[in-house]
Amino acid sequence: MPQPEPQVGLSLFSSLVDSSIPPGILQGPSKMETLLSAIVGDLVSRALSMVTQRYLQSQGAEEEKLQRLRAVLLRIHATVEEAEGRHITNQAMLQQLQMLRRGMYRGYYTLDTFRYRAHRDEADGEASTRRSLALSRFSPSSSRRTFFSVCDAPSTDLVLDDGSSNNLDKMLSSLERMIGDMQEFVMFLASYPRISRQPYSAYLFHDQVMFGRQMEKETILSFLLCREAARNGSLGVLPIIGPARVGKSTLVEHVCHDERVHRRFSLIVFFSGNDLNGGNLATLKGDMDEETWRGLYTSAASHLTPGSKIILTSRSEKIASLGTAESLMLKFLSQEAYWYFFKTVAFGSTNPGEHPNLAAIGMEIAVHMNRSFVAANIVASLLRTNLDTRFWRRVLRCLRDFASKHLSMFGEHPTNLLEKDQPVYMWTMAKTTNVFVMRDIYDEPSPKISEVPRITAQDVLSGRVTSEGTFQAVAWRSRIPPCYTYLVSFVVSRTDEHAVLGKKRSRQERI
Repeated sequence: MPQPEPQVGLSLFSSLVDSSIPPGILQGPSKMETLLSAIVGDLVSRALSMVTQRYLQSQGAEEEKLQRLRAVLLRIHATVEEAEGRHITNQAMLQQLQMLRRGMYRGYYTLDTFRYRAHRDEADGEASTRRSLALSRFSPSSSRRTFFSVCDAPSTDLVLDDGSSNNLDKMLSSLERMIGDMQEFVMFLASYPRISRQPYSAYLFHDQVMFGRQMEKETILSFLLCREAARNGSLGVLPIIGPARVGKSTLVEHVCHDERVHRRFSLIVFFSGNDLNGGNLATLKGDMDEETWRGLYTSAASHLTPGSKIILTSRSEKIASLGTAESLMLKFLSQEAYWYFFKTVAFGSTNPGEHPNLAAIGMEIAVHMNRSFVAANIVASLLRTNLDTRFWRRVLRCLRDFASKHLSMFGEHPTNLLEKDQPVYMWTMAKTTNVFVMRDIYDEPSPKISEVPRITAQDVLSGRVTSEGTFQAVAWRSRIPPCYTYLVSFVVSRTDEHAVLGKKRSRQERI
């Protein structure tokens, strides 16, 4: 039979007790229990004291790291602002600036995550929702059903719960190395001329320039202003490729408003997609075969003077082969850069640090908008008019339901459906049973005041418009040249006429 294991712990304890306590003091069970209780209490007290001390030390160390991160970001921010105020033409310098800008966005995202994490549970009162968001990001089986995977963006771009000490250490180390490597960059900046502009706040500045597109802008300018020798009357062609509503045409027209471009070219002509059917050069929305392009190019070359340039914009990568210059790829912003932009336009001239609860809600709102510029401006203008926590919570809940409904019905985020010119169910804060459907979103180049609808998208979202009917509304008026006005078409009805069609389409797409 197996022998029982010796009671080593008990024997040792008895030995210690026998050697340290006078005989007779442990006679009776009550005295033994008293001693055991005292020993256990002392051990628990010491353990709690040790844990508390370690926690306070970690909190102190974390705060010190956050202070260092703030200091590093201030230096990087100052350098980026100085660089953005100069005409930089060197591509290597522009690439370095792009790296600094990306590091700054990621750094501010990390800082805000730590700064507002204590307010995050208060932001919506549903901590489980945040956990489900994180699970959706990392679950391979959910890639089709979640909008976090759109735009071919890596999942690391969409970090909502990265407030760990390890992430803070990595970010701080990365930015401090970046600071150490930018001394030559700062020195070379002084050799580039300044851009003359009026003093501005961050809100007004971002409202009047294309946010995060300086490198792309300078690439287009370099193409347009380069005076390469005309070879047999050939024309320079730059293809620009990117998804719908990423800002391709807006970027081109914005660049063409630059005074240097106006001095270089005596005539600047823009064509829309409809003009292509008439045989003219155009902004391409689809694929173009080589024969069609050869005919258009030959026609243009016979009418344009040597040194003229052509810029093609399209969603299709096939136009890359039509260019004489390397094609320019436009992508959506990373989530860190998108949050930086959205925070600026949502708070306006108000300091987000003075409203940590709103900032925490805003970080979650930004995640649900799929990095859409139009959505950011529509929602931000709605939030900016009412800096109330309850109001922002309602907007967050509406946006979450808005995304979940379309993901469950169609397997896609509503902004993706709009890019495909498909209708979506629009959310509203109104207490009504009417169904709001957004059919289309399009832009008009500087329409006359008399032609602009009086209703705005914010009127619909806030619940000020609830009556049935079909109407247009102003989504957003851009102050970035060429100053487009973005319009949306709404259908408000009592019955859900699109639900059956939506479910049928969803099933057909899965077959």
